[in-house]
Amino acid sequence: MTARGWFLFSLMGVVWGIPYLLIKVAVDEMSPSAVVFARCALGALLLLPFALRQRGLARNVRTHWKPMLAFAVIEIVGPWYTLTDAERHLSSSTAGLLIAGVPIVGVLLSGFFGAAEALGARRVTGLALGLGGVGVLTVPHLAGGDALSLAEVLVTVVGYATAPLIADRYLKDVPTLHLITPCLALAALVYAPAAALTRPASLPPAGTLAALAALGVVCTAIAFVAFLELIKEAGPIRASVITYVNPAIAVAAGALFLDEPLTGPVLAAFALILTGSVLATATAPKPRSRPVSWSTRQTSRAGGRVESLTGLPEERPGSTGQGGG
Repeated sequence: MTARGWFLFSLMGVVWGIPYLLIKVAVDEMSPSAVVFARCALGALLLLPFALRQRGLARNVRTHWKPMLAFAVIEIVGPWYTLTDAERHLSSSTAGLLIAGVPIVGVLLSGFFGAAEALGARRVTGLALGLGGVGVLTVPHLAGGDALSLAEVLVTVVGYATAPLIADRYLKDVPTLHLITPCLALAALVYAPAAALTRPASLPPAGTLAALAALGVVCTAIAFVAFLELIKEAGPIRASVITYVNPAIAVAAGALFLDEPLTGPVLAAFALILTGSVLATATAPKPRSRPVSWSTRQTSRAGGRVESLTGLPEERPGSTGQGGG
């Protein structure tokens, strides 16, 4: 990837590693519908002025409304509710760890969207190392949740793996702000009635309000702009590999804010995840072309030009073609 791609990748690895902790804080005081509504509404309100400054917002929505609707439902409306609801029973670190299955599902689904990327030995090794690191972190936590919550996280994983493929295939020409702002606004409208019916009787504590603010500003508005730019820069499969870094950030956040111990297996998993991410997102070097010797070329005189084994015309030394002396 380019330097810009690595910057966006690093940013997303951190920014989307902390929502699990914030969601856990928020859902202890508010319903999942209210959390999703607040997150989407705040993100949409922040991005709307910038989206309106770019001409063509209405035209892009009118022209691309079908894939935009699919993206909104598969990336936001469905997964954000199922993930938030699952965290009523799962720890934030467990949810973050399970989401690391996104790149694997993305690779499996990429062929259906014409976005299949070559999986060389380096990338396969990276994916395997990352999955191994996630396994080291995940197995001790799996006993902490029920089957329904784990199924909800699985739904989230499939959505997170599918939506970038839709964006890469059908929405490349739509400016980032023109895509994400209407999608967030739609999700907010969908959850507004349920959020109103389940709103808290009193103002939530300051910690809950701070978590909602961070979810809306940092983990939604800023993060989505960076993520869609990362998809354009690195492709949907490499972009989804941030979910190998996210669990490490989720565990680190637990250690910093919840006093969870950093054990030997956790540190080993950190190394596996980060190494796997580097390998899985690395671009394989292009093979160097081998020069064809003059003696092996099939030559034919036609206006002083020579055809090589590749079939491409070349100027023969001393010919009278354009550029000859």
